[in-house]
Amino acid sequence: MSSKEQRPPSAAAESAAPGGKGTTLYGPPFDAVVAKGGYLWWYLDVLSDDGQHALTLIAFVGCVFSPFYARARALRPGAADALDFCALNIALHDARGHLAWSMTERDAATVERSADHLALGPSTVSWEDDALVVRCDERTAAIGHFGAGRPLRGTLRLRPQPGCPRPTTAVTLDPAGRHRWWPIAPIARAEVTFSEPALRFSGVAYHDGNQGDEALEHAFRGWSWSRAALPSGATAVLYDAVLRDGRERPRGWLFRADRAPEPLDPPCRAVLDRTRWRLARATRHDAGARPRVLRALEDTPFYARALLQTQLAGEPALAVHEQLDLERFNRDWVRLLLPFRMRRGALAGALAWLSTAPQK
Repeated sequence: MSSKEQRPPSAAAESAAPGGKGTTLYGPPFDAVVAKGGYLWWYLDVLSDDGQHALTLIAFVGCVFSPFYARARALRPGAADALDFCALNIALHDARGHLAWSMTERDAATVERSADHLALGPSTVSWEDDALVVRCDERTAAIGHFGAGRPLRGTLRLRPQPGCPRPTTAVTLDPAGRHRWWPIAPIARAEVTFSEPALRFSGVAYHDGNQGDEALEHAFRGWSWSRAALPSGATAVLYDAVLRDGRERPRGWLFRADRAPEPLDPPCRAVLDRTRWRLARATRHDAGARPRVLRALEDTPFYARALLQTQLAGEPALAVHEQLDLERFNRDWVRLLLPFRMRRGALAGALAWLSTAPQK
């Protein structure tokens, strides 16, 4: 790996992208231009202080996992508009597993964007006085013991750690620079309040963003990613991608509240237990550590998210880990299943995919 590839994301006290209401934005603004067939997403997660709850939320402009967007790209190469395939994914977990899960895809007519505000139907994501505020008003999918078609309403307020250096430029994930990543708030806390289901908690949080000028599967076979909260208050992030040609591109950073990001290169690699869908997964760690899966959060044919116990930068760590297999995502049987988890359409969407998928 070259020194350029190892360089940590540049950071400064303020970004050059100012938001409204006296807010300073970090990472891509919500109204950033998205290439035809490309994507832009904002990810955040929260782990409750009592260890009982976890929340993951992803807002997409150009939903990378949408079978409808994949179909549009196949039918209209270079012309599919990301704004017609926006989505908000919410995964709320308790100690038993999924509490509530939703993913609603919307077209451009129901989306509003400005630099510091994104509205996806009735739900909004915005920067307000240096806090990221998400107001959810969604309906659940047929996953989780909260039930299907139920209201999912609540507010999340994420506050980045004061004084933590913030990125002013993106990290490129592929050699061509067509896929980029911003560690927007790697050290943060969040308060979560839901009215439906009735729930309230606070805990350690994390927030980042990704943007690409083409479909993920055009550049990658997949990746292993994790963010780990360390007892010292630092956050370790590992981003280990496998490029389309099979080359591996492992990356890692250590974020602290009082200094610039540092490169992180754990020397060991552990193979984790396969998921129920037999998805292979792995992570890197310190010598002598034995990472293990504590709890499954997401388990799908091509994507898994879990909580890990591991060790990084000499400290024991609780990590949110994800494994993405884009080879599996490309298979027709997987894309046939995806519409049943989304609220844009289930059976109709699946049949439309079968009728228009390119013949092999």
